[in-house]
Amino acid sequence: MLVIISDLHLTDGTTGSTISPRAFQLLNERLTELACNASYRRDDSYRPVERIDLVLLGDVLDVIRSARWLQSSVRPWDDAGSPELFERVSGITAEILRQNELALGEFRSLAQHGVSIPAGLQSGRPSNDERQQVPVRIHYMVGNHDWFYHLPGEPYNRLRGQIASHMGLATYTDAPFPHEAWESNELLQVMRRHKVFARHGDVYDPFNYEGDRDASSLGDVIVVELIDRFSEQVDRQLGDDLSDHAISGLREIDNIRPLLLVPVWIEGLLERSCPQPATRKEVKRIWDTLADEFLDQPFVRHRDTWCPIDIVDGLQKALKFSRRLSVGWASWIATWMAELRGANHDSYYTHALKEQDFRNRRAKHIVYGHTHRSEVVPLDASYAEGYVLNQTYFNSGTWRRVHEQTRFAVGEHEFIPADTLTYLAFFQDDERRGRPYETWTGSLGINPFVSNTYRIDAGTASDAPGKPISTPGIPIAAPHFAVPLAPRTPVGRSLVG
Repeated sequence: MLVIISDLHLTDGTTGSTISPRAFQLLNERLTELACNASYRRDDSYRPVERIDLVLLGDVLDVIRSARWLQSSVRPWDDAGSPELFERVSGITAEILRQNELALGEFRSLAQHGVSIPAGLQSGRPSNDERQQVPVRIHYMVGNHDWFYHLPGEPYNRLRGQIASHMGLATYTDAPFPHEAWESNELLQVMRRHKVFARHGDVYDPFNYEGDRDASSLGDVIVVELIDRFSEQVDRQLGDDLSDHAISGLREIDNIRPLLLVPVWIEGLLERSCPQPATRKEVKRIWDTLADEFLDQPFVRHRDTWCPIDIVDGLQKALKFSRRLSVGWASWIATWMAELRGANHDSYYTHALKEQDFRNRRAKHIVYGHTHRSEVVPLDASYAEGYVLNQTYFNSGTWRRVHEQTRFAVGEHEFIPADTLTYLAFFQDDERRGRPYETWTGSLGINPFVSNTYRIDAGTASDAPGKPISTPGIPIAAPHFAVPLAPRTPVGRSLVG
């Protein structure tokens, strides 16, 4: 059995919140349940699975999202081989491991003890008395927020050793953590057995991948020089003028997806939690000033020519309040980002259609992470030589808080938060009675009455009182593909003359 999760984004505590360690206790429970169900075979007999492979599909330890980058002159896009960069990455990693000890302890427990399920009897039924431990092997693949662990060299080998020890990893530490499955023979064999092709998916995001996994990207600069600096700057300059709700909201900006919608989130946050127009204007001025400084970074200006669409002009329009569209700002940003990667929507399934393992039918299941949006999209169903092959695209979602933009308000400034968890499970041979996969996505809504809710204005009063329950005035239209019905023949009339 193969289980995939991604985008945990465990941080060193200097930026936005991470998901509760209790979520990983839930993962432990779910793996036990999955192993029990997978032990039932196609003939309805019970035979315990031999092992579970748990793949962490990138952006697990979030080295980029740390305010510690602002405490020194070294940056992620500096020389990847410099001792100064390694020392900064090592320090941030150590603090991530310390801050998330409870969560990582759940992974260690899985690696040390596996999961306990009923033992199998010779009769093909589960035992009511005896238990059996199913080993769990945990594999770490890198994404765009933990790409440093893909760097070669002895210092990084030692760092990978520390990570493996804290997380109970089966991934080899004397070589870079893989970005692609073929970089680890064991991982490749696991995926082949389950007919899975999986990668983080950042290779299709022009902001977070530029062809070299051992180098920084534009997304790193956005997070470090704009997102992290903004919260710190506003707190320093306007901390006494903003409500606690506004300050808390600004610390959540890195949980917005896509990240370029952060200015839209700020607009709505200020409308709801900052009644003073002068203060709102000053917050926006701080953001625009930092956006100008970000756009003036040599690393950014150098990328003015790497895309046919002018990326610098696009970023100015997407990021700056002074350049924003009066209507449809958020929808324009989403459309522009999709066009940059050659798509007309935000799903990555079109990229899955081009994967070699999909086209040569080696893989039934194409899996990406990165977007934080869980998906199951059917790709193709083919029939040849008496065999049916169903191929599906999956996105492994995230394990963190996500703020989703509402669809109703014309201003496009409203967001609703929820803590989200997703796992994907893939079965081989006759596990799970021959079923190929199982997915689960859970969302835990945020209590609107606790202190981290950001709305303190009165809002719009409900107009429901006094209105009828039903809405007879709304026309019900037939679907566009409906075939007009033939005139009904009156009862008792013959159809023939």
